[in-house]
Amino acid sequence: MTNPVILCSGMLCGTVPATGKSTRLPRRTTTKGKALRFLITGGAGFIGSHLAEALLAGGHRVHILDDLSTGSMDNIRHLKTDPGFGYTIETCASTSVVAELVDEADIVYHLAAAVGVELIVESPVRTIETNVHCTEVVLAQACKKRKPVFLASTSEVYGKSTSFPFREDGDLVMGASTTGRWSYACSKAIDEFLTLAYWKERRLPTVVARLFNTVGPRQTGRYGMVVPRFVGQALAGRPLTVYGDGTQTRCFCHVDDVVRALVDLMLLGELAYGEVFNIGSQEEISMLGLAHRVRDLTESGSDIEIIPYGEAYEEGFEDMPRRYPDIRKIGSAVGWTPQHSLDDILQDVVNFQQAEAAIV
Repeated sequence: MTNPVILCSGMLCGTVPATGKSTRLPRRTTTKGKALRFLITGGAGFIGSHLAEALLAGGHRVHILDDLSTGSMDNIRHLKTDPGFGYTIETCASTSVVAELVDEADIVYHLAAAVGVELIVESPVRTIETNVHCTEVVLAQACKKRKPVFLASTSEVYGKSTSFPFREDGDLVMGASTTGRWSYACSKAIDEFLTLAYWKERRLPTVVARLFNTVGPRQTGRYGMVVPRFVGQALAGRPLTVYGDGTQTRCFCHVDDVVRALVDLMLLGELAYGEVFNIGSQEEISMLGLAHRVRDLTESGSDIEIIPYGEAYEEGFEDMPRRYPDIRKIGSAVGWTPQHSLDDILQDVVNFQQAEAAIV
């Protein structure tokens, strides 16, 4: 194993410069009056970088662990001057590195995972190994020191269920193992089972959250994420490519709203341990409707093309026609509801991509 690169570590933090919208959080302290120390695996990714930004702005210390396989230094570059921020470039599969960083943290956010439909279809072995093994390592090391762990799961685990809205205690209905599409959902479900087992059997404080299509500034369309892909295509005047027949629906949630939920759940403490929460919007739209909405917002002259799943991904690819969350549980727990509309989300993504293009 190569030595990890550990850079930019510091002590107490101050306010960080934001890129795009930033979630401002009140200073939260431990019972000893000290700022909390957070470890975020996958912290150079889209959601992780926003979470780090918000925690630093709240007066806490943050250390990120990321191998940059899907994350990017560009996402955290603006944080490097903050004295409360540090990062390590290494995989979560490195037990010794994880052990050291967990030991220095008060709370662990485990966000590292394989992401995006395209990556899942192209690299199923990497998907399964990354999701399951890295979660094993993080939980095992956190258990030794009794450090609370947050596991980022996904709405994908509901699979083919048609029991709407999706409830946290509802059945998970997976497709056949011969259809690679479901390897991601199954691997994340295993992550959930393992995380909850650590709570039940070993009393490791754990919280699981299923995220429903988180979107916002800094998200890339590189791995198939539909909103940044549509926006990029519209701004470039290229055809907006809608996969499937376009009737499938999704609910998109702004990353600032998601970060607020992530922070509130972990600072809730014992009431959240051993629980699963949905985090998502309930503003539903079809993919064809989304393409039209993006095209209108950007005033683009782009065409809209319908591409069959077999052509976009692989033969036999299956998708969920609808993903609609029940969010009453998290609302009851921490009073959380999304504050951003779909139009807010789309405008933020448009503004971000336009600003990035201007820099280039």
